[in-house]
Amino acid sequence: MSVPINEIVAYCNQVLEPNKFKDYCPNGLQVAGTEKIKKIVSGVTACQQLLDAAVQANADLLLVHHGYFWPGEQQQVLSIKKNRLQTLLGNDLNLLAYHLPLDAHPKFGNNVQLANKMGWKISSGMNAEIGEAIVLLGETEQSMTAEQLSQHLGLVLNREPLHIAGHKREIKRIAWCTGAAQSYIEEVANHGVDAFISGEISEQTVHLARELGLDYFSAGHHATESYGVQALGEHLAEYFSIEHQFINIHNPV
Repeated sequence: MSVPINEIVAYCNQVLEPNKFKDYCPNGLQVAGTEKIKKIVSGVTACQQLLDAAVQANADLLLVHHGYFWPGEQQQVLSIKKNRLQTLLGNDLNLLAYHLPLDAHPKFGNNVQLANKMGWKISSGMNAEIGEAIVLLGETEQSMTAEQLSQHLGLVLNREPLHIAGHKREIKRIAWCTGAAQSYIEEVANHGVDAFISGEISEQTVHLARELGLDYFSAGHHATESYGVQALGEHLAEYFSIEHQFINIHNPV
């Protein structure tokens, strides 16, 4: 069975509502390919290795969280950009990308999917409703030490997190945001949580965590954002009765 690409894009836009977000890149169909879709390959970032793997897997549609056309990106089609676009266009492979809408979605979003994997209880979004909030607030299943939370993150994500200690008490109330969200740390601290979990860390994050009295866990940008695109890909495969395959291109960051 095959499905028109326009039907898949329209459905994704209906479900993810990208117009609600002021994003850094275009959400939706970024590069057009074949009009009929039989197989979706999903992955976190549309790097050359994932493109090649999708072609090898006979995909018609590549679904990613990190696509192209970011602010400050070189506009000329040269070098890496040329190679990537040549792979897509030369193989009639569609590129469909959703960034912030796939972080925030209340079912398929990276933040909700991470909570499901970790067994965290979601209380609310920070400064917005769940489904629009970029940072979520909630609780761990039970109070735990920082070492126990580190071990749990490492076991689930298959990547040892970097922990910056800001206090010595046990952790129960938490905030989290997948990807590069370390800049939210001061705002998060105002919500009285014990820990903030995100994907990346900056030099100043260490000092802020210590001075704010907040434990910070850098759990990996790629690792924390691997689940949303998988969940969406699986849903699309079931909804449209087509094939889906998630391909993980290892990234230690």
